[in-house]
Amino acid sequence: MNKKHVLITGGAGFIGSELVRQLAAQSLRVTVVDNLVNGKRENLESVLGADVELVVADIRDRSTTAPLLRGIDVIFHLACLGVRHSIHSPLENHEVNASATLALLDAARNNEVARFVYVSSSEVYGTARTTPITEEHPTLPMTVYGASKLAGECYTRAFWETHRYPTVVVRPFNAYGPRCHHEGDSGEVIPKFMLRCLAGKPMVVFGDGTQTRDFTFVSDTARGILAAGLSGDSVGQTFNIGSGKEIRIRELANTIAEVLPKNGSEIIHVESRPGDVLRLLADSSKAKKLLNFEPTISLKEGLARLREWYTAQGKPPAELLEQEVVRNWEPRSVPSHA
Repeated sequence: MNKKHVLITGGAGFIGSELVRQLAAQSLRVTVVDNLVNGKRENLESVLGADVELVVADIRDRSTTAPLLRGIDVIFHLACLGVRHSIHSPLENHEVNASATLALLDAARNNEVARFVYVSSSEVYGTARTTPITEEHPTLPMTVYGASKLAGECYTRAFWETHRYPTVVVRPFNAYGPRCHHEGDSGEVIPKFMLRCLAGKPMVVFGDGTQTRDFTFVSDTARGILAAGLSGDSVGQTFNIGSGKEIRIRELANTIAEVLPKNGSEIIHVESRPGDVLRLLADSSKAKKLLNFEPTISLKEGLARLREWYTAQGKPPAELLEQEVVRNWEPRSVPSHA
């Protein structure tokens, strides 16, 4: 793949910016397309240069994105709007996550892009019926986000089945680590818990806290996505990328308190969130077999790394928390993404 040209949509975001770093480390040429609604230019500042460029554009704007596909060898499609966004803005969520994916697939095939990697989500499964969750587990999403990501998957697989256009689907489970989101309707549990704990504020648990997640450090997640995109054995396949370990959310809060300088932070319980998945636990054995993927960073080690990253930013946790919205699925609490 030396000096081949890769395009990443959503590459200024959390997982996307880590993927950019790993691709740049392999001396590939990378074009990032991001409208900077959830992504940040600062996430890429250390890698932008001759071989890594950022194009600020919305993937729904076909007149801008289609010309960028000329000469591209691989597309990693990560651009999307998230779970909580889908609760207050379901039509826009579908438009970005599903309709824009179909348009991008069509443009990629027309421009003879050699491979299309669609980065989906464990949310397509909904709450686990059986564990661990294999790729054959029923897909029963509980939100429009999960449904729109599943629609994007189906379009991606359809291009393989109909045209034998080389596509890959990747389903990451819950990623965390440097550059993760605590803001607005993109805010996720680990950064919100950690910043609240550091700021001396109570950690907010929705419901009884028995819901579980499979957390994977972002460098492991990106490494799995990268392997799926570059492997000769991945075309036409769907892969889970997870740690294979689950933790209850209330236990996560206690674990985060333990890795911080001052433990014993307060935990409060509030009403459950709408559409909240109750259990996730990945079976990534297919990725291990075909991609040689195995996670390398434990939860406690990853949390310690995230703590160190926040410390290195030099911003008080209380200042960062000004961007947090607790009930981040409510339309009045978040800015418009139009």
